[in-house]
Amino acid sequence: MLGNLLVSTLMSASVYAMLAVGFSLTFGVARIINLAHTAFYMVASYIIFTATMKMGLPLYVGVVAAVSLVVLLAMVTYKVLVDPMREHETTVLILTIGVALVLQELMFLWFGGYFRSVPTAVEGFTTLLGVRVSYQYVLTICVLIVTLALVWLLLMKTRLGLAIRATAQDREIANVMGMSDSRTATITVGIAAALAAIAGAIVAPLFIIEPRIWLSPLTVVLAISVLGGLGSLKGSILGAVIIALSENLVVFLVPQGAFFKGAFSLLIMIVVLLIRPEGLYGVAFEEER
Repeated sequence: MLGNLLVSTLMSASVYAMLAVGFSLTFGVARIINLAHTAFYMVASYIIFTATMKMGLPLYVGVVAAVSLVVLLAMVTYKVLVDPMREHETTVLILTIGVALVLQELMFLWFGGYFRSVPTAVEGFTTLLGVRVSYQYVLTICVLIVTLALVWLLLMKTRLGLAIRATAQDREIANVMGMSDSRTATITVGIAAALAAIAGAIVAPLFIIEPRIWLSPLTVVLAISVLGGLGSLKGSILGAVIIALSENLVVFLVPQGAFFKGAFSLLIMIVVLLIRPEGLYGVAFEEER
């Protein structure tokens, strides 16, 4: 059971971290809470399904198409709809949830409410920590971990990463130093959408695809981001591990725990916030400074 628990936690934490890091990047740089973030995860899964099952293309072609189209969709949506309203937080919340619902209804219109599936990239099984694990699971975990490592290198070792970090720390000073905060925010939204698309494309062969699959991850991503501290990348990764471990503990130890794992994750978040309201790595509230 311990082996199963560790493998399941690693898988869940990797997917959650991909989504939460993108969500936190968007909040840190663009200063918006993008509730449409996990809808891009859903759209990427449907692009993979269309490319592989409808058009007969190889899976890797579908992955490239999904990431490219989702990044383009996210950046255009941000520039046209969100950027002009960025200073009005409530309007942005309503606008982004509206975008997510429009994407959901388009998927219903084009694909119906049927459950869909995508063929796996690799067949077969291996033994990991004494547990029989499919090669698709191993591939998924490796791709997600490598992607997160590449994002870290981008943020820490490149000029673009420097601009993103500078804008996140102080938007006004970054503008004075010649860094366009609007352009940096647009690029950051694209990077966040790419992370969501990669997560959706990679896990598409492992899960059922349907137009409402973005709702459950959205709840988890919000819990992780608040738990780790809004805008904190290391907080997002640690929060993803905590939430994934708590969910899997409930599933393995509590009868019919799969029905309660979402509620338990939110309970963990509430307990942490009662102790530390800004989250694990969040900046203290202004009135507490």
